[in-house]
Amino acid sequence: MRILLLFISLSFLFTSCNQKEKEVFAQKPNIIFLSIDDLRADLGVYGNEEIKTPNIDALAATSMVMLNTHSQSAVCASSRASTMLGYRPDSTRVWHLGDKFREINPDAVTMPQYFNKAGYYTVNIGKIFHNYMPDSISWDEPDLRPYPYNTKKYVKRDAETYYYTEASKKDQIAKRKIYLAKKKGKNLYGDGWNRGPAIELADEPDSLYYDAMQTTLALKTLDRIKDKKEPFFLGLGFYRPHLPFVVPKKYWDLYPAGSVSPAANPKLPKNAPVMSANANYELRAYTNPHKIGRPEDEPLPEAYADSLKRGYYASVSFIDAW
Repeated sequence: MRILLLFISLSFLFTSCNQKEKEVFAQKPNIIFLSIDDLRADLGVYGNEEIKTPNIDALAATSMVMLNTHSQSAVCASSRASTMLGYRPDSTRVWHLGDKFREINPDAVTMPQYFNKAGYYTVNIGKIFHNYMPDSISWDEPDLRPYPYNTKKYVKRDAETYYYTEASKKDQIAKRKIYLAKKKGKNLYGDGWNRGPAIELADEPDSLYYDAMQTTLALKTLDRIKDKKEPFFLGLGFYRPHLPFVVPKKYWDLYPAGSVSPAANPKLPKNAPVMSANANYELRAYTNPHKIGRPEDEPLPEAYADSLKRGYYASVSFIDAW
């Protein structure tokens, strides 16, 4: 089974192509498109000696590695629409998380649609377009999910919102009740479940976690579609390392307290306008042991900043393993 692997994050692209690239394309290779949410260029291949990403680094060793590629927009829906439609956010007119590109651009041809028109069988698992926007017309099999997350109980939930300890679940339920009362049940993002601890460390097996479960589903799906007459395009979108940083304990153990370098400069550049910095609105939505201020406020306490960075690294290593 000949496969071309396309690996996409918000900031870089790997394409595994060799010298016989034209010959491979002429044979219509099967394609696996991997998207990893909020993955920075903090990887071994980019010179980070602290983070542990052996599998991504191995992929990079046999791939084209982009060193000067940038996110079109630092907003998830906007960046993904730009990637999947092939033109800039100012052309897609998708600038905000709630903007639905298909309503704005009803005749747009997405990447999987393009392959479908070329004779490919297209399958979607995980986050390729923005949450709740799987764009079913782009896929022969849209929005596949592992059981039980493909049932009615979970259909409105974002896969980033699952926790694995009783304490975390209890906190999430309490925060959701407050949110529901405030919003009065209207215009709820993710059915109000995007609340709870910013970090979680659970001594549980990988197999319980959503990203691991959907990888297992992807492998089963590949077995099911590999012998089709037409080639396939399978999109697999991972949710970590997006907040909250919720991964098994063994990945946290890779990064003991104080083992990762702090931010070289946690403050805003001199004379920079406040609106140019991230307002931390997303982190503030989660439960934190310290008040999460705005960019002009004092930096977080060093110990908690260290925990957040270790949580991010642990989340990246978890995805790398899967």
